[in-house]
Amino acid sequence: MENKAPSSIISIEDSRKLSIAPMLDWTTSHYRTFMRELTQHTLLYTEMVTTGAILFGDQERHLKFNEVEANVALQLGGSDPEALAKCAKISEDRGYNEINLNVGCPSNRVQSGSFGACLMAEPKLVGECIKAMQDVVSIPVTVKSRIGIDDQDSYEQFEDFIGTVNQVSDCQTFIVHARKAILSGLSPKENREIPPLKYDFVYRLKEQFPDFHISLNGGVKSLEEAEEHLTKVDGVMIGREAYNNPYLFAEADQRIFGDTSAEPVSRHEAIKSLYPYVESELANGTYLNHIARHLLGMFQAVPGARKFRRHISENATKPGADLNVLIDALDMVADQSLS
Repeated sequence: MENKAPSSIISIEDSRKLSIAPMLDWTTSHYRTFMRELTQHTLLYTEMVTTGAILFGDQERHLKFNEVEANVALQLGGSDPEALAKCAKISEDRGYNEINLNVGCPSNRVQSGSFGACLMAEPKLVGECIKAMQDVVSIPVTVKSRIGIDDQDSYEQFEDFIGTVNQVSDCQTFIVHARKAILSGLSPKENREIPPLKYDFVYRLKEQFPDFHISLNGGVKSLEEAEEHLTKVDGVMIGREAYNNPYLFAEADQRIFGDTSAEPVSRHEAIKSLYPYVESELANGTYLNHIARHLLGMFQAVPGARKFRRHISENATKPGADLNVLIDALDMVADQSLS
C-alpha cells in the first residue's frame, strides 16, 4: 500500500473537526488503514486499550500502528495516574498523535476496574489522571465522557465535572457523548440507544467554555448532520455509522475540511487501493477475515451489496483465503462513480 504524502496530514487540532469514535473490536489498525483510502483528514481513534493490557500484555498487538493512519489517537482505559502516565509515554513513542482518556464506557468490565463512565463521579481523579499524562508527553491529552451517569444527570453536574477536570489539569479538549450512562440495568449496547440524546447540553457547554475544543458524539449518521452540529460546536465524532457505512467519509475532506484538492474515490477504487496492504498482511500471517470484515458495509444501499457481504462472510474465514476472495466479491457489485 502506498503511503500518503506527509503534506496531506493536517494538524491534530484541525483534524478534530471530524473524527471516528473508538469502538471495541471495530476500530482496529486494519480498519483505520482502510479508512485512510477514503479520508486523509478525519481524526481516527483506536479501540479502548486498558493500562493493564499495555503494561502486562502484548504491546505489539494492542498498539499496532502504521504511519499511514496518522492522525490517530489512542484511547486509554484506566484510573491510576501513574499507570496511565507510563502508557501515555509508551504510546507517544510509538507515534500516536493524541492520548484520550475513556470516561464514558459503561460496561461491567470497565466498572469493575473503576474506570470508564464511573469516573464521571470522580472529576478530581480524572483531572489528576490527565495531569499525570500531560507531565510526561508532548502530544495532546483529551477526555471522552458522557453528559452524566445514573441520577447525576443535570447540566449543572455535567458542567461541574468539566470545570473540575480543567481546574486540576488545564485540559481544554473534551469529546462528549450526548447521552448519560446508566451503570446498572442497561447493557453497553442499550446505553448507546436508550438514554435520550441531549445535544443541548453539549451546545451549552461550548457557550459556557468558548475557548475549549468541544466535540459532539452520539447519533450522528451523515455529513449533513455533522455540518449542522458544527455550527454550534468545534468537532463531531461519528461512531457506528462510520463502521456500518464507511463510504459516507469519501466526501469528508472536501465538505468538512474544505480541501478542494481531495477528489473522492469510488467504492471500488478504495478497496482496490487496499490490495497491496492485504497482500503484505497475508504474507505476514494475518488472516484475511481480520481485514475483510471491515469492508462489509462499503456498499450499503448499493445493488449487489448483499452478494458482496455474503461472499466475504462465507469465504474470508476459510483456510488459505487470499486476495481473490475480495477480487471476486468486488466483481459482484457494479463499479460506479461517487454516489
